[in-house]
Amino acid sequence: MSRPRVLLQRLVRPRLLGSLGSGSLCRASWLANEWSASKSELRHASKRYTTASTAPPLLNLHSTDSSPAVKSILIVNKLRTKPVIDAIESFLTHLRTHHPRVRVFHEDRKDIPQDVEVWRPGEGAEKIDLVITLGGDGTILHASSLFRVGAVPPVLSFSMGTLGFLLPFHVDDFAKALESVFQGKATVLYRMRLSCTFFDKEGRKMGNDGEDWQVMNEVALHRGSSPHLNTIDAFVDGQHLTEAVSDGLIVSTPTGSTAYSLSAGGPIVHPSLSALVLTPICPRSLSFRPLVFPASSSITLRIGERSRASAGVSMDGQVSHVLSPGESVTVRASLHPIPCINRSSISEPEDPEVQGEGAGPGKEDDWVRDINNLLQYNATFRSKALLRHSRT
Repeated sequence: MSRPRVLLQRLVRPRLLGSLGSGSLCRASWLANEWSASKSELRHASKRYTTASTAPPLLNLHSTDSSPAVKSILIVNKLRTKPVIDAIESFLTHLRTHHPRVRVFHEDRKDIPQDVEVWRPGEGAEKIDLVITLGGDGTILHASSLFRVGAVPPVLSFSMGTLGFLLPFHVDDFAKALESVFQGKATVLYRMRLSCTFFDKEGRKMGNDGEDWQVMNEVALHRGSSPHLNTIDAFVDGQHLTEAVSDGLIVSTPTGSTAYSLSAGGPIVHPSLSALVLTPICPRSLSFRPLVFPASSSITLRIGERSRASAGVSMDGQVSHVLSPGESVTVRASLHPIPCINRSSISEPEDPEVQGEGAGPGKEDDWVRDINNLLQYNATFRSKALLRHSRT
């Protein structure tokens, strides 16, 4: 197998980190090295990637460093309500008791907990080995935005919000989950992110920071408050796909396929796949259906010259740009996915001699549970009634 094809598989295929028996949690520095291929290499590899390949085997990492794998933790939480305050105190007490050498950081906010260090994103930021989130799915999206440029440390997420599709752990399991990380038993699903580059009418790159935006869920072009539909030309790998007259277009990751894209009629895509999902928002056509592209693809959305309205750009729910006719955004798979620690990390291993069908501990099966429990996937009227009855 040639090097470009190997490189592309390494970039776009998700992996599990560690095993139930051995291994150690990777550090942000390892992630930076593992996913540090240039964009030219990605484009070159994409040309050679013409057939589907099987998923790579499980990746086992064994720490060769005698020092702890986790030396610094960043806590990201939603608004500090009483339950959140209590949870943070429990975390800090546990860390001071069992891991006193670990440095704990928090964002520079008014509600910063006591006895933690202030962390600011950007150049010169302190290296973080583990991110702990306390809140809903929006808290994970916010954590992703803090690492808008470069690699993201592993994320350990606890549910304390209204949504929980990205939250494998309940806050009551925090001690067990933390110890699975420190003992090197954590399994990780790399959730794909999108890299977004904006261009003006002349094709010059817009922005002064010189870096592409990284998003976890989706990039959405929409008409905003304008009463007129947008006219958007969509290109795939430089080839014109269609002229979309609609309220807008969404390019989402598999993780984002259960967010805005799902509400617009897009497909549900398993997060272990690497793909780009293109979903129209209220198109002026009955034949415009959502499309799924391989992660090696590059999708460019350009506001048509005949468009009667500019297009607002929302990235993970935050308005970032307004594109005028002739301006465009190019979306491709990011080189820096988000390593999310799975609930299977705290599952007890089964005896392989007696294991039957289905996914056992250590496998990524949180998604299957969530689409049934949270989305009520394919629930009939009768099954919904039974579910309500079982809760009473």
